[in-house]
Amino acid sequence: MSLADLILFAVLPAMSLAMVLAFVRLARGPTLPDRVVALDLIGTLGMGMIAAYAMARDLPVLVDVAIVLALLSFLGTVAFARYLERRVGP
Repeated sequence: MSLADLILFAVLPAMSLAMVLAFVRLARGPTLPDRVVALDLIGTLGMGMIAAYAMARDLPVLVDVAIVLALLSFLGTVAFARYLERRVGP
């Protein structure tokens, strides 16, 4: 079994299951911060899945896509944090 096979048959399904569980937390999260963390986790898992697929299929151009997704996810998390800070502030 090569590394590409291991990625395609073990890593990607495990990350897909984690993403489904994160979607459940996003839908059922009791508070807004729980939902923000779940959304950030979904973005991180998406980046990981893109990077794993890029490694398995030898497509280095997809790593650039993962980097852009990481930047957008970071900016979204910062925006949510600022929103929550102003919402519960004085």
